[in-house]
Amino acid sequence: MTPYSELGKEELLKLKEELTLQYEDAKGKGLKLDMSRGKPAPAQLDMTMPMMDIFTSHADMKDEQGVDTRNYGCLEGIYGARRLLGEMLGVDPEHVIVFGTASLNVMYDSISRSYTHGVMGSTPWCKLDKVKFLCPAPGYDRHFGITEHFGIEMITIPMTAEGPDMDLVEEYVKDPAVKGIWCVPMYTNPLGITYSENVCKRMADLNPAAEDFRIYWDNAYCVHHLYDEEEKQDHLPEMLSMCKVNGKENMILEFASTSKISFAGAGISCIAASKDNLDWVKKSMTVQIISHDKINQLRHVRFFKDLNGIKEHMKKHAAIMRPKFELVLDVLEKELGGLGIGTWTKPLGGYFISFDTMEGCAKAVYQKCKDAGVTLTTVGATYPYKKDPHDTNIRIAPSFPSMEELKQCAELFALCVKLASVEKLLENK
Repeated sequence: MTPYSELGKEELLKLKEELTLQYEDAKGKGLKLDMSRGKPAPAQLDMTMPMMDIFTSHADMKDEQGVDTRNYGCLEGIYGARRLLGEMLGVDPEHVIVFGTASLNVMYDSISRSYTHGVMGSTPWCKLDKVKFLCPAPGYDRHFGITEHFGIEMITIPMTAEGPDMDLVEEYVKDPAVKGIWCVPMYTNPLGITYSENVCKRMADLNPAAEDFRIYWDNAYCVHHLYDEEEKQDHLPEMLSMCKVNGKENMILEFASTSKISFAGAGISCIAASKDNLDWVKKSMTVQIISHDKINQLRHVRFFKDLNGIKEHMKKHAAIMRPKFELVLDVLEKELGGLGIGTWTKPLGGYFISFDTMEGCAKAVYQKCKDAGVTLTTVGATYPYKKDPHDTNIRIAPSFPSMEELKQCAELFALCVKLASVEKLLENK
């Protein structure tokens, strides 16, 4: 295919006319499709329904240590759940506290606790003149939403093919006002890449000026591979032990949940951290809550049993997700390959494909898709303050639509990219 940038004005005008006719035809189909968030499809949720039949009698409600999960107590979560999530993250259960349904809530609480009461005896952030946070971008919009909610200044750190630009990270942490960094280290949201071993090593050996600096390590997709073969899976070093080797075990807070493994919004979540950090967390938990839902914790332990159980279950997820990712990638390559009007990631796991348009075209693509009945993630959402400096990034979430719907979405998306790109090129002719 001839790159669009090599076309003359007359060729572009003719192409615009053809693409506009195709677009108007697409608008006439009355589509109402949503690719805005990484929601599991109904078929994925159905796979976990047997979990609802786990308990058959009152005797079933005690865990392996004899804890009656129907009653109060066990602030840290039942031991079986701590072991299960610890296995998933590669850490000992003694380093894990199990919470409720969402890791996002645990992260919010961690920021809130730091803001109102400080980190392990440090000055509460609310009493400081300035608090800053490093935000690798494109990144997870809900992370940025938390820090923005608390009025914390967000500093954009560009993402590379290996992870955050560590030269910038190492420079910024020299500022004592910088208190943390958001990280989705494996199959990142939205890029779908995994931090390299070199990035992880440099992250684990940071020398922040602030003693209360923390790495917010949101390992949301640690078991979300698209392929069963080991060589087709990304691998991530275990960061808690890496930090400990450097004498910096307190620097990291790791988060995870089963929200996209069992039931979205009804799973179990956790924090994995050093003993000092866990003691700090538990100090406020004793005031905040008596115990989280231990029945749900036991339900997960009985259903998955161990890490092998989780891995086998995730193979079923992959069997549903993999064809959807491959469909979208095939359409993008077929329709846009060689045109020079977009680039996209080809992840081996996670929930997203990241697409970069020509500079200044993302909002136009989003609006054209919306007008034709396909909802995408709001442009800018993957950057702090929802401001994409180059108006290029679009997050594609293939998980929820059916294969038929997804094909329509992908083809319409490609058409909108073509049309928006031609219009942008004509502006400069």
